[in-house]
Amino acid sequence: MKFNIRAIHRDFAYFYVGLIIAFSVSGIALNHRRNWDPMQYKYDSKDIELDLSESQEISEENIKEAIESLDMQLEFRGLRKQEEKLTVFVADGMITLDPISGKGKLELMKRRPVLGNMTLLHKTTDRFWIWYSDIFGIAMLLITITGMFIAKGNKNFATRGWIFAIAGIIFPLVFLLFLS
Repeated sequence: MKFNIRAIHRDFAYFYVGLIIAFSVSGIALNHRRNWDPMQYKYDSKDIELDLSESQEISEENIKEAIESLDMQLEFRGLRKQEEKLTVFVADGMITLDPISGKGKLELMKRRPVLGNMTLLHKTTDRFWIWYSDIFGIAMLLITITGMFIAKGNKNFATRGWIFAIAGIIFPLVFLLFLS
C-alpha cells in the first residue's frame, strides 16, 4: 500500500467540508455575539406588568405564579436576579423586569434558520457530538499537517511555507499577550 499524502489530505477535506463550512460560518457569527445573537432573533416584543407585591419575596415560585396570571401560555425556564433588573427566562423568550414596579418587557424569540442550527453545533454538550467534534479536531490537524507537504518546487513548506507558518503561530501568541 502506497502512502499518498495528497490523497489523505483530499479525502479528509472532502469528508469534513460541510462541518468546516458550518464551524467557520457559525464561529464568525459567535465572534460577534456581543452585537447580535446568531442563534435566535426577536420576533415580538410586548410591555407587560407582573404583580410582584413588596410583601412577597422574589422567588421562582412567585415568578411562576405571576407569569401564569398573564394567561399567555409562557413556560418558566429560569430566573436571574441582578441589582436593578430581574430576567425571567421562558420557553422561546425572556422577560426583563423592574423588580420593584413589576413592569417589564417580554421578548419572544425564534431560532435563526440555518445559522442558528450551525451555532448550536458549537454549543451542544451531547456526548456523541463531543466525540465527533474531537475527531473533527484531529482531522483538522491532519488536514493542516498534510497540507504543509503538498506543495512542490520552490514554494513548498521547506523553502517558504515555514515562514508563513511561524508568522501564523506568532500572531495569535502576540494577541494573547495583549489580552492578558
